[in-house]
Amino acid sequence: MKYVIALLLGLVTGAFLFAAGLIFNPFSGERALSPLSVTDAQTVTLSYSAAASDAIVFTNDGESSTKPYPEKVLQLWEAPIRQTWALATVMRDARNETAGYGIKLSSLSESTRLLAGQATVNSVWYVYLPGRGGLFIEQTENYWDYIRNIVLPAYRSAADIWKGTWRGNMTSGPGALGTAKVVGSSGEFANMQTDGVESLAVNVWRVDSGPIAADGTLLIELPNQSTLPEEDTLLELD
Repeated sequence: MKYVIALLLGLVTGAFLFAAGLIFNPFSGERALSPLSVTDAQTVTLSYSAAASDAIVFTNDGESSTKPYPEKVLQLWEAPIRQTWALATVMRDARNETAGYGIKLSSLSESTRLLAGQATVNSVWYVYLPGRGGLFIEQTENYWDYIRNIVLPAYRSAADIWKGTWRGNMTSGPGALGTAKVVGSSGEFANMQTDGVESLAVNVWRVDSGPIAADGTLLIELPNQSTLPEEDTLLELD
């Protein structure tokens, strides 16, 4: 019996040390500021609510902490798309006025390496701004800082909730400087190829429903030959 007890204690201790190593891994520090936050070029800033209940529609496999919305929306439970989630939402401009809509598809990536601080997601956006045109955005995102600073503390909380102020850049590629690839599809953005960055700001996150008070921001750099009205640009990301 003493050998069984010793084995169980060893397993528990090993699991604890493994979890502690993931959380406090010195090789997975906070990522540096995005290069687009200090660019001198004109940029377009678009924001959206990251809470599922504020979306036009949000769906996933139905088993994640963030539940599909509205309640009866079809869920992505089939094997090929089980690790994918989809969002359709209203996009707001720098003045917090409705600018258009966006559709985002995200899937867990096989390149995830938790020991290296990489919780990787591949995602694409289609953003349409009436009267201006459309944009496609391809990016790799790293959710490790988000998980370590928000999700894990929420699970450790007796109330199953995290409250605070957290802001982080999610985009980690495919650009060499950790930026997303942006391609214009129509209107004033037609034939445009440039860089972008997506960030999240979170204030409340619950174990049973995911983000409650959270906003996402897309920052898109405009090529020199493109022009935008002054009120629709933002020179730096707070």
